[in-house]
Amino acid sequence: MPRTAIIPIGPYHPLQEEPEFFKLHVEGETVVGLDIELGYNHRGIEKLSESKTFEQTVFLVERICGICSTSHPIACVQAIEDAGNIAVPERALYIRSLIGELERLHSHLLWLGLAGHFLGFNTVWMWVWRYREDLLDIMELLTGNRNHYAMMKPGGVRRDIRREDIPAVRKMLDGLKGPLALFRDAVAEDPVIHARLKDVGVLTRQEVIDYCALGPTARASGVAIDVRRDHPHAAYGLVEWDVCVEHNGDVFDKAVVRIREMFESVRIVAQCLDRLEVVGGPIDSNPKEIPPGEGIGHYEAPRGEVFHYVRSDGGNRPARHKVRAPSYMNVPTDRAAVLGGSVSDATIVLAAVDPCYCCTERMAALDASTGRRLMGAKELLRLSWEKTERLKRELGAEGPKLDLARTE
Repeated sequence: MPRTAIIPIGPYHPLQEEPEFFKLHVEGETVVGLDIELGYNHRGIEKLSESKTFEQTVFLVERICGICSTSHPIACVQAIEDAGNIAVPERALYIRSLIGELERLHSHLLWLGLAGHFLGFNTVWMWVWRYREDLLDIMELLTGNRNHYAMMKPGGVRRDIRREDIPAVRKMLDGLKGPLALFRDAVAEDPVIHARLKDVGVLTRQEVIDYCALGPTARASGVAIDVRRDHPHAAYGLVEWDVCVEHNGDVFDKAVVRIREMFESVRIVAQCLDRLEVVGGPIDSNPKEIPPGEGIGHYEAPRGEVFHYVRSDGGNRPARHKVRAPSYMNVPTDRAAVLGGSVSDATIVLAAVDPCYCCTERMAALDASTGRRLMGAKELLRLSWEKTERLKRELGAEGPKLDLARTE
């Protein structure tokens, strides 16, 4: 019988930009099993949120992920608005969708460029990075930042879109259509890309349903879900666009879905610009307080639905804040997608869901058999301090000694 071996990928690996650990069980070159360990990037965002005001919380969740740095704020402010029954001016809704779709373009372009790099098509990588720069320049023009745009707030947005800036956005969109068509045709016609991606990492429609997968990962397998259409928010119910669905569930179709979605994003942004030229009024309802209650907010981030839950006790900060990002649902699908494939395909399959591990932070010290908590934050800190001291002694490092008796 063939012997099963283990190939580790992570916690640090050149193909995965963030810490995670995938343990491949292989027989020869064939993957027969996969263990997934996350939680290396825990920062305690949900607990930190309870010490911030509602306004500060929006800035905090913007730091959950640099690539989704407007997706989390949109979901967060919608949860706060739901808890406080807060209305949002129409102009602010168009601005939210405008910034959200520009971010989707930037995120999908980043994924496409990295995909080219991973596959050895470095020319594609360089092309994508070239045109993505124009997009990031526009984000800086509109918001003051290339990432972390700081545009969202409960009740609306922080900055208006100036009429004199709209022509620059339209020019960027017109300049992007040609490169997007080039990337689409390259994927559609290149026989090497077909050979490398087709029938690789197949995730069936039923597996998507069983794992509750989201976003392009689900739509590439024929599951037509999209929060923008199914639960309209921002301006998505006010403009025309289509949900992009493919049916083979392989890495190739995941690429096709994202490329098609970029054309839809261009379409949405153009309509938002048209409406902003005629829709006036305020951009913020300027709420003064959040009454006791609870609310939910969700948004179709580039990777799928991001979900925020906020509970208010009538004070000026969340009493409880819960975040669930799409990668938390999508990464487990790798257990099905990599099985039966080769080792050389495994890293491509793992990257195909566009994983974001800093979004999926989870940390618990529990007895797996009983569920009993073994240690809390103070004990975990003490273990960290003790390990630091031990490593310093072993390495002969100089430096101030930590007071291990402290508990805060």
